[in-house]
Formats: sequence, structure tokens, C-alpha cells
Amino acid sequence: MLRPQETPSRERVGLNGLWAFALDPGDRGRAERWWSGPLPGASEMPVPASFNDVPATRDAHDHVGDVWYQREVRIPAGWAGRRVVLRFDAAAHRAVVWWNDAEVGRHDGGYTPFECDLTGHARPGGTGRVTVVVDNRLTPSSIPPGIVDVLPDGRRRQRYFHDFFNYAGLHRAVWLCSTPRSYVRDITVTTEVTGADARVHYRVDVVDGRVAEVVLRDADGAERARATTAAGTLEVPDATLWRPGHGHLHRLEVRTDGEDADEYALPVGIREVKVDGDRFLINGEPFHFRGFGRHEDNPVRGKGHDDVHMVHDFALLDWIGANSFRTSHYPYAEEVLEYADRHGIVVIDETPAVGLNFEIAHTLVPGDPPHIWAAIDDTTRAAHLRAIQELVARDKNHPSVVMWSIANEPDSARPEARTYFEPLVRAAREADPSRPVCFAQVQLPPDKDVMSDLFDVICLNRYNGWYVDTGDLVTAERELEAELREWVRLHGKPIIVTEYGADAIAGVRSVAAGTWTEDYQVALLETFHRVFDRVDSVVGEHVWNFADFATGYGVNRADGNKKGVFTRDRRPKAAAFALRRRWRTEAD
Repeated sequence: MLRPQETPSRERVGLNGLWAFALDPGDRGRAERWWSGPLPGASEMPVPASFNDVPATRDAHDHVGDVWYQREVRIPAGWAGRRVVLRFDAAAHRAVVWWNDAEVGRHDGGYTPFECDLTGHARPGGTGRVTVVVDNRLTPSSIPPGIVDVLPDGRRRQRYFHDFFNYAGLHRAVWLCSTPRSYVRDITVTTEVTGADARVHYRVDVVDGRVAEVVLRDADGAERARATTAAGTLEVPDATLWRPGHGHLHRLEVRTDGEDADEYALPVGIREVKVDGDRFLINGEPFHFRGFGRHEDNPVRGKGHDDVHMVHDFALLDWIGANSFRTSHYPYAEEVLEYADRHGIVVIDETPAVGLNFEIAHTLVPGDPPHIWAAIDDTTRAAHLRAIQELVARDKNHPSVVMWSIANEPDSARPEARTYFEPLVRAAREADPSRPVCFAQVQLPPDKDVMSDLFDVICLNRYNGWYVDTGDLVTAERELEAELREWVRLHGKPIIVTEYGADAIAGVRSVAAGTWTEDYQVALLETFHRVFDRVDSVVGEHVWNFADFATGYGVNRADGNKKGVFTRDRRPKAAAFALRRRWRTEAD
């Protein structure tokens, strides 16, 4: 699905701003057809934003179930005879959309876009009422999974098995778009590098028409190659490559035939990704990942996308010397990947499949969660498959994305895990053969893991010295190194430690470097770094986490997860300066 774009043949109107909004704690809205008129008892809600923290009430923060958004929209008069589309960049976690009284679309999955075709419903020059109901419930068959309990007093309580708050709502931009009736529906690009030269393989999907020309231009606008077919290969001699730290982008211009021709321009970064033994190669050069697992998380707006926060976070990544991050634990806003493309930041792109592990659920969720696994079946896997396919379909053309992560911390010790994941790995490779596939494995020794051999890169989340051997960094260092060397012996693949770290409360210091202090956080990171430097197969270090973030209620979390090297409002802890000393020296 192509991003909305303004070209000589396309227009878009942003619908961000204040929408009418209503909580629906009793799920009355669908039965009472709230879409057929103004929302009852509506307040105002900014879009994009998570709704939970904006009203400053616990009812909104803890709401489980439907919420409703509504606004009036005018269709430009000049769009007569054209295709008209309403696009949502994300609605967490499932949505139904009406134009006036007609249902025009629905979507499951909170982190990927969907479109509603209004061509047969909207009158150019007229107005219409857009109503969206968003359901934030997580169930055993959703990705991520969860359980909704109904309490004796009738309230609902959401239980989920991941360690970040279940923010919900219209988190990303909403667009009204127009294209010609014959239009470019999709473009797929892959690139390969041979010495100084490159090839750009492309495929264009056109609805009710055909491709007239495809032109590849460099960053200065000079033409580098041209074709007139819907699929083919463009030869690019002496190509300027996209590489880490240098986000050089070409431009692929596509035009259809006919009087009402469509035009679309796709940024293209020419680069090649390969796994060679225990090395991760970008353009044939070994690459070492330095960076973080992160979250889309900020005070008040929650997971709502904001360009100001985005640019500042990238500035902090540059300041600290990071060259990469993982979109833990869901696809991020497309604006984030576009920024990474332009600035040469490397991305591991992850699905929302987090929480598929009842052992971890025991530590996070009150009560007895394992019964969720009795309900995880083909329906769950079908939702997981859709999440993979939609992730690849959205992000396949981003040069910054070098690997797909199809899950975070599943229970990979059970034989059922291999049965569950094997077809998903195969589907990910079929969707995109050009990138490696991984998953982030948690605190399980290689002889107990039943599925890591299916993947191209070993990604390990390790908390030696924190959740394991708490406070004992001598033991942590010895056991971490022994385990990493066993992974090397058994698999011989590149290893990225995709999570490591410790909680630290900003301002708490201790000469004894006790747990929860900034000093212990630094000491733990340095312990891991000594091990990494002794194990050649370790090709990446992603600290958990970039910044403190919100979580659900629990006695092991005080005002959220404090493993950030920055506070939630982006003030550096001592660990940030320690990482800068390490990464900036290596970068220089």
C-alpha cells in the first residue's frame, strides 16, 4: 500500500486535528447506531494521539472496549470523476469506519494502515460525516494477545502479556486522498550491488491501465535509467549507494498511460543486505549494530506520532553514537522509517507479536494466565500471518529496514512453538526474499530452544545481572560469555543482543553501585560490553531501552519501566554518557 502523496495526478488532505470523541464503556454505540448522528456526550480528542491520558481521568486511562471518533469532512469539488479514498495510518487495535450511514471499511491490527474507498459514497464539493469506532481489546486470537476479565461489578479489566502500556486510539495520521480512476496501486523494489554497479529490480501494479514509463533519478534529479514495462531491471553503473550513516536516495518515477495518467515517485535506496556465516553485511561490508530497542511512547500523547518528538529522538541517537534500532514491539509510524531512510539509520522492523510466552506472563500479570495458550490456535496464527504480510507490504521499499523480526520473546522451548512458527518464517521469506528473518529470543539456553535454526540471525534478549543473578555482575559476565560461545558453537550465525540492561531511577546514585542506581546500570552495560568484545560472532548491541516508558499496573514497576538510558522526557542518565563514550569512539 503506497503512502499518500501529492503529484500532478494525486492530491491529499490531512484530517489531523480535533475530532469529536466518546468512550463507550457499555458497548452501546454499535447497537444504538452512533454513526448515524452526532456522538452522544462527545468531548474533543486530538488526532493523532492515544486517547488514554488526554482526558486526565482514570476512566479513560483504564478504558477497555470501544471508543468513537467523528468529524465532518468536505470533499474538494475538483475531485469529480476521480477515485476518493479515506486512509488511516493506524487504529489500535481494530476499527470500523462509516461515511454517513454507510460502512466503508474495517481493519484488524493496530499498527498498519488501511484504506476506505469513498468513490461511490462521497459527493465532490459536498460534505460527509466520518465515524470511526476503535476497539482496544486484546484477545487470545489477536496479535498481541490478551484476556479481558469481566469483574463482579461489571467492569472490564484487560490482561496482556507484554511489558508496556496498552495505549490505543487513532495513533497516526488520517488522510483524504484522490487518484485517477486508473492508478498505480503498488510498487515493489529490490536492489543488488556488484562492485561499483547496481541493479534495481522493480514491479508496478496498475489498476485499469498500464505503465507508460519508469525513470530512475539520482538525488540531483539526473536520469540514471529508464524503462517502459511494468516489471524489469534497471542497470545503474557507478551507483551511489545507500549505506549506514549516509542515506543517499534515488527517485523512481512511475507514470501510467492515457489522458488521465497517474504519477507516483518512490524514494529508492540502493543497497544490499546479506548474512555470510557469522557476519551481517551491508553492501558487502560487515556491519555492527549499535543502538536500542525503543518504544513509541511519550507523556500525554502515548503512542501518538509527533514529528517534534521524532526529530529530537533521532538527534539523541546521533548524539550518543547509535546507528540502528529495533521497532520494538510493533511497526512504527512510516514517518520514522522515512526519516531513517534519509539519514542512514539501520532498522530491524518487528511485528506486534509480543506476549506469546506464558512464563513471562506469570511475572507481569496478576492471576493465572497460562490458560491463554489453550486458545492460541490457527486463528491466532492467521492474525500473526496478516501482521507479517502487512508489515512487509508497507515497509518493503525502505532501505533502512535490513531485517524482519516476526516476534519478540515467544516461548521457544515448546515443540508447539516450532509447529506454530515454521510456516510463518516461510511466509516472511516468500513475502520478501531480500532480507534476513529473525525473532528476539529471551533467556533460554541454545540446547533448550527448538526453533532458532529456522532463522538467519540469532537475536537474544539477555538480562544477566538483572532478572538473573541480580546484583552479581561477576557471575553474570561469566555465564553470559559461556552462553554466547555455546550459541556460536551450535549455530555459527551472527548474534545480535537485542535487549540488555537494568532499571535505574534517575538521580539515585551509590558508591556501592546497588541495583536501581544509575551506577549499577552503567556497570551492567559495561559488563556486557566486555563480553561482546571477546565474542567475534556478536555483531550487534541494542540496549533495552532508549528511554523510560509507560507500563500497566504492577508491583515490579514504579511509574513505568526505568530501563531507559534517557528518562521518559529524554533527560540523559549516566548510562547515556557511558554509551556515548563507547559508541562515539567506535564511530570515530
